[in-house]
Amino acid sequence: MTEPDPLVGPGGLIGLDDVRAALALDGFDPLEARRTMSPVPRVLRRPDSRLGAPHQASVIMLLYPGEHGLSLPLIHRAEHPGDVHSGQISLPGGSREPGETPVDTALREAGEELGVGAGIEILGELSPLYIAPSDFEVTPFVGWLPVRPRWRPDEREVVEVLECSLAWLFEAPRKHIEDWPFEGYSLRVPWYEVTGHRVWGATAILLGELEQRLRQTLNGRL
Repeated sequence: MTEPDPLVGPGGLIGLDDVRAALALDGFDPLEARRTMSPVPRVLRRPDSRLGAPHQASVIMLLYPGEHGLSLPLIHRAEHPGDVHSGQISLPGGSREPGETPVDTALREAGEELGVGAGIEILGELSPLYIAPSDFEVTPFVGWLPVRPRWRPDEREVVEVLECSLAWLFEAPRKHIEDWPFEGYSLRVPWYEVTGHRVWGATAILLGELEQRLRQTLNGRL
């Protein structure tokens, strides 16, 4: 089967040049873009009253030419007692280790969680995202591999690797909003459906920002 051309994209709609342009938009408001896929209520900024500094982490949106055009992997995290994010669908990533830069962390985590450690080109980054339950500030990067990787996930950390086409982010049937009970109150939760899984919370927020950046760049082509 012929691999799709990453410079053109599926049906000529989303290509690698579009992603580069989306990451370099002038005057783009990431906070407003993130509201589209943010649960309500949700803290989008760290409160000034919270003492100390947030923990630091990085994640990576690793683009590659997939079966349905430009795609990226999501991971189904393994269950670990005491980890508020265990069992969730997320982007590859994790805590920053001493001496690392944010991009060092993103690349290391791609190697540890996906088995992809070489040949990644960093296209750019999104604005840091604050995650209140764990008091983490996450720096999201967008990377590129010119061929579809062979996944070799760490079985201790990853139950399953899910492949998500960028084009799916624009498909209305994949977007849902539900009211979920949460710690005694109702949480209004937007989520994407990806291969039968609910993708919500920080992962959906970051995917939503990328979607909004691409919408502005594509200007009605999708």
